[in-house]
Amino acid sequence: MSITTFSFPTPIHFGAGARRLVAAHLLQAGFRRPLVVTDRALAALPVMAEFLTHLEGLQVEVFAGVFGNPTRRQVIAGSAAYQAHRADCVIGFGGGAALDVAKVVGLAATGAGDILDYAWDHPQVRPIEGELPYFVALPTTAGTGSEVGRSSVISEDDTHLKRVVFSPRLLARAVFADPELTLGLPAQVTAATGMDALTHNIESYLSPAWHPLCDGIALEGTRLAARALHTAVSEPGNLQARSDMMMASMMGAIAFQKDLGAVHSCAHALGAVCDMHHGLANALMIDTVLAWNQEAAPAKFDELAHVCGLSGGGDALVPWLQQLKSSIGLGGTLSGHGVKPAQLPRLVEIATADICHQTNPRPCSAADFEALFNAAL
Repeated sequence: MSITTFSFPTPIHFGAGARRLVAAHLLQAGFRRPLVVTDRALAALPVMAEFLTHLEGLQVEVFAGVFGNPTRRQVIAGSAAYQAHRADCVIGFGGGAALDVAKVVGLAATGAGDILDYAWDHPQVRPIEGELPYFVALPTTAGTGSEVGRSSVISEDDTHLKRVVFSPRLLARAVFADPELTLGLPAQVTAATGMDALTHNIESYLSPAWHPLCDGIALEGTRLAARALHTAVSEPGNLQARSDMMMASMMGAIAFQKDLGAVHSCAHALGAVCDMHHGLANALMIDTVLAWNQEAAPAKFDELAHVCGLSGGGDALVPWLQQLKSSIGLGGTLSGHGVKPAQLPRLVEIATADICHQTNPRPCSAADFEALFNAAL
């Protein structure tokens, strides 16, 4: 596979072996002391050791303090590592959590105030002023598309509520999207992150907000994920399927600047209350929510079914999603994944307060969320 370079708007180097271009890129830009931000599990795997061999000529320090859903404490620890290393740039290497932390480590290290002061919903949100440290991103999963996003989702340490720091200044200066980095992913991680990517594309397309550019991207991202996800899980060494999923992941993240929907509001609640993996949470809720949404957007359901290669129109979409989930090991109910009825009131409260459902095809009340969670339980 050859490496293709394009901008949208971030310069993206896409293809097998793209990771080998990072050192030359940073050296040419005048940087010598990168902090690599990654997660604890990934740091112990051969893929990290192999990547570091391609950073010759650089004085590298690794911060591997990311785990689970990213938190404020992780960002503060990363910023301390940045300062201690006297770093001049940041390399984000990992899945969505590591990349979300990597995006704001430089901000926390060089900016004033607390990192959550920059969250968009802070009552006196602090603006991001001045240049942020140079940041490049290498995704090792095909799910969030965080590498091309302009936001960082950081959880409060005690409440686990997700807070969003949003600014075009957070965009990576370059992305090195190398599908070979995903070849060693366990099947369960491939499945869950892949469902996250598929959900981003589907929900952004279904959003009633008007953004034809994002609609086109979301449909093609859905088409790529629909044809590749099962293969990526069942044939982990299939580089074409891995490439399709990595592209679908980036396309979903670009498309959802149009906004998302109630699946994500439910998933954010499940992450906060149950500390559930975001991709798994999306997978467990998507068919329930979409079945409820269909009457509000039947023509869009028909189009989604078409790009997924389904016959029978929009009525075929939800059954196909249920079959896909089962085939990649993500079937079952919320209760089967540890969610308890006693947690429903808090889940409903958080989902109702979440911003994503404001662009759901159907308006969502607290009673609607209670019914959706009960149906999925």
